[in-house]
This record gives sequence, C-alpha cells and structure tokens, in this order.
Amino acid sequence: MSIELDKIFAASPATTRGQPTQLSADPKGEQIAFASGKSIFLRSLTNPSSSKQYTSHTTTTTVAKFSPSGFYVASGDISGKIRVWDSVEAVNTKGEYPIISGRITDIAWDGDSQRVIAVGDGRERFGHCITADSGNSVGEVSGHSKVINAVAIRQQRPLRAATVSDDGSMCFLHGAPFKFNSKATGLHKGFVQGTEFSPDGSWLVTVGSDKRIQIYDGKTGEPLKAVGEGVHTGSILGVSWNKDSKRFVTASADKTVRVWDVQSGENVATWKIGEEGSSNPQDQQVGVVWTRGPQEIIVSLSLSGDLNYFTVGSSTPQAVIEGHNKSVTALSATSNRNGTKVTTGSFDGKVVAWDIGTGVGKAPEGEAHSNQVVQFASAGGRVYSVGWDDTLRIIDEATNLFLASPVKLSSQPKGISASSDGTIAVALNSSIAIYDSDGKLLGETPVSYTPTTIAISGSYVAVGADNNTVQVYNLGSGGNLSPTEKLTNSTTAISTLSFSPEGKYLAAGNSSGKIVVYTTGSWEVATDRWSSHTARVLSIAWNKAGTHAVSGGLDTNVFVWSLAKPGSRVKAANAHKDGVYGVAFVEGDEKVVSSGGDAAVKVWNLKNLQ
Repeated sequence: MSIELDKIFAASPATTRGQPTQLSADPKGEQIAFASGKSIFLRSLTNPSSSKQYTSHTTTTTVAKFSPSGFYVASGDISGKIRVWDSVEAVNTKGEYPIISGRITDIAWDGDSQRVIAVGDGRERFGHCITADSGNSVGEVSGHSKVINAVAIRQQRPLRAATVSDDGSMCFLHGAPFKFNSKATGLHKGFVQGTEFSPDGSWLVTVGSDKRIQIYDGKTGEPLKAVGEGVHTGSILGVSWNKDSKRFVTASADKTVRVWDVQSGENVATWKIGEEGSSNPQDQQVGVVWTRGPQEIIVSLSLSGDLNYFTVGSSTPQAVIEGHNKSVTALSATSNRNGTKVTTGSFDGKVVAWDIGTGVGKAPEGEAHSNQVVQFASAGGRVYSVGWDDTLRIIDEATNLFLASPVKLSSQPKGISASSDGTIAVALNSSIAIYDSDGKLLGETPVSYTPTTIAISGSYVAVGADNNTVQVYNLGSGGNLSPTEKLTNSTTAISTLSFSPEGKYLAAGNSSGKIVVYTTGSWEVATDRWSSHTARVLSIAWNKAGTHAVSGGLDTNVFVWSLAKPGSRVKAANAHKDGVYGVAFVEGDEKVVSSGGDAAVKVWNLKNLQ
C-alpha cells in the first residue's frame, strides 16, 4: 500500500479587521502568495486545486512576498523572524533570519532579488535590511516612532525604499546600504496602511486610514499630489500598481475596490463587494494585488477570507474563491452520480462544500453556525451538522442550502451520526438525543457519564465515554435506547467512533492514539493492533467494502489501516499542522480526503490497498 499527496485546496488568507493583509503575485501572474495560520500558501490563479504549502514556520505567519525573479519567497511571522525559501517546491529553506522582536507586517525585495527589507512591530527597532542569501545587514530602517505597516523598494537604480507607519508618516530611504533620507509628515492624518512604487520607478503611492491617496516622486520622495479625495468612505488598507505604471488599484473598508489613473487622478473603475445596503463587515476589503500576467487579474481580499478576482472592463467578479482561515474541525464526504462532495466546517462556524474534481469550494446559503462545527453526518442527500452554538442544522446537498430553521439542542453537542435510513443520533453533554431525518426529536435518554463521541448503524448506537468505555445501546421505537454492552478495552477516554458501512465492525479510537476494532453483535476484538498514532485519534472512516480504514490524529499524521493485515499500514506524515480533524475515503476508495488545523483540505492518492 502507498499514499501520496494529490492536491491541496488551500486555506483562505488570515485577516484582521482594520489591519492590512499583504498579498503577493509572482512575476508571471500565475500564483499568489499569502499567510494563513502557521503556513504560507502559493495558490494558482487559474486552477483552485493547484496549491503549494510551506510549513516550516513554527509560529503564526503574517506575510509572504515573491522575489522579482519568482524563484524565492520571503515570509515573516509573529515572532519577528523571516524565512527565505524556494518557491518551486515550497520545501527548501535558504535561510531564517531574526529581524525584530515582534510581529512582521510587511516584506519587500529589491529588483535584483538580493536584498530584503522586513518591517513590523518591534521594540528596539521597527525593521531591518538584510541580504536574502546570508542575512547580512545592508542598512537600517529608522525615522518612525510606531509600528511600520508597509514597506516598498524601487526596482531600479538608484535604489530607494519607503516605509509607512501608524505615526502618520512616510520615511524615504536611499540605498544600498539603505539609510534614512527624508520624512513626509502632515499629509496623512492617521495610520498609513500601504505603500508601493510603480514598476517603472517613477511614482510612489501611500494610502491610509484617513481615506487619503498620496502620490510622490519615485526617485526623490517629494510629495506631488493627493488623488480621489472623498471618494473612498472607509480606511484604505491596500494598494497595488498595474504593470504599465499608469494605473493603480486600492482596496478599502468601505467594501470597494477602485482603479485610479495616476496622471489625471480619476477613478476609472469601481467594484463593490456584497449586497447593496448590506452592513456585513465581512465584505470589507483588507488587501489587494494587481497581477502581471497576460490577463492582469486584480485579486482583492475580503475580511471573510474570500479572494475576489476582477478584470478591468468587467463589472462583476470573474471568480470568488471561498475557503477556511480557521482550523477545519469537521469533515464529511458523499458520492453520487454527479461526483464527490466534501463538506467541511471550521472553528468559526463556517461551512464549505467542495467539489473534489475542480477544487472549488462554496459556502451553503442560509444561516450557518455561529461557533465551532463539531461534526457532520450524511444520509439521504442531506448533511447534518452540530456546533458549539448548540444547534443541529441540515444542508440539502443538491441545492447547497441550509434547510429551514436550526434545531435547538438541550446542551452542548459532542458528536453526531446518521444511519442509512436517516435516523440521527446526537451525543450531548449528559444525554443521547435521537432525531428523524427532518430534525424532529424522537427521544432523549439521560446518561450518568459524559459522552465524547457517537456512532449509529441499524439498531446499534455506540457512545464513547470519558470513563474510557464504549457504551452500546439498542435503538427501539420512539427513539428509546436500551443498554446492551459495555466495551472496556481502552485505558484512556474514547475520542472517536466509526461503524463500517455494513455495520459489521466498530472502530474506536482513544485519546492516547490507539484504535480497537470490534465485531458488531459479539463485540469481540477484531484487532487491537492499529496503534501507531502518538496522540489523540480525532477521526476514523471506513472504505465501502469495510476492509480498510483511514484515521487522522492530533499527531498531524494520517494512517490507512488494513483489517486483514493489521500490521500493514501506510502513513502520510505531517499531513496537517496542528492535527488532522477529519478524514474520508472518496472517488471509489482510490483517494482519501483530509482536513485539519492548518485550515486546508488535502486529497491523497491510494495505491495497492491490501
């Protein structure tokens, strides 16, 4: 047996309200780079399922920038370190360099792809200039009294750099080595959030929370004019130039993306995100990049994490790329003649339905969970979810809609499972609730232990308990549960349960990483040798034949197990940073899909199952 990565459906960029989020495009305009969680993602603009993930940062990442050559990426994190790495494989790290003692907010490369300036929120200093290959100092960043929000380097000689800060000023640096030359104050009346030199080096632009767009001479740093006064009605958080150096684009918290002509100062194109009259703050635009490929796509970032693709001349977005930017805590997969659908839910309550073939994700319409999604169950063309907002919600797969109003639960849910006939079992804090396929409560049975997880198959309901046991019940008419068996093989709390499709076996994973498989009915141990996880087992799923299972754990690994050969297993190591929360067989059991703490969804190819 073997398992290898097929494709990555990237996480969405991490965003913070009122703060700019940096996006970067490669020189060919084929990929964009952004930070999410502890990872950096390089995402194809044309193929949503084609992404690379760089995972060598050990703390939360904040920014990633392509070098002008396109062969390297420099990325920073909240610890004040930047890493320079190869963009082709997104694996080989060229160097790790400490810059400041706080969060890195922005990074800029010089035109030769040799020097890097990184800035942020430090204590002794707010930024530094280094060589990308060795980390040697090539100048200093000075002149600011508060956090620096953005930096830009002129790509032509003589080298110039600009930094903008919460202190309302723009500092102009001469290089190399870079040193302070002049400071523009009094133009912006608040935080300055973004800056960028035009590709030909003639112009410099700064934007800020005061809604001002200021143009400077790119060679001298001399302020020339302000454009678009009174047009944006919210903080401007991002700016990017077109490759012809004649136009630039701004992104604002007023939910608009605007294109400007630098000579005339005219607003030549505008897109508004979200429905007219909507006050949803998730539509605020917090970042933008104008790619330099043949299509010249403008990519803007909503506060929700959605990426919006625009082209000048079209009044509507070319595409809206949805996904998660918080840990994906639940996953469900279903197959029918229209293909395989994977549904994922995250820590913030967001639900996304994915098309495995294309890699396109779409959030179901309707009222979603307002807190962590705990688990999914699917039956009869519907997906059932429970969340920490103490509700049960139903999604219709065909229309991708949340149905009716949510079902209020009596306490916090611990798990959900559905039988083939549509009976729904929900484990609550001190009881087990049984619902029909429309969410109508059939019965609720109080229990003396605290449930941790649940699984249902036919008339059997298995409940994991915090007292290290699996409690097995028989489901009678009217949703009544009668105890039939207590399984006591585990030495730690049961963390996940899964019946095989025909109900012949029950797999029970515990918090120490061990999985025990029982034969249903006799409740004898079929195997207890599935024990390679080194931390809590978070998810188990069976193939259709009930001969193999896949599991994901807090140890970040995915394992595929064989019932016939318990010692024969394959491992996808470090599948998801911070744990694998969901796994499932898809595509006729030839692939496995997984999700986890890195907010990404990954598809794996399986070969030679035995």
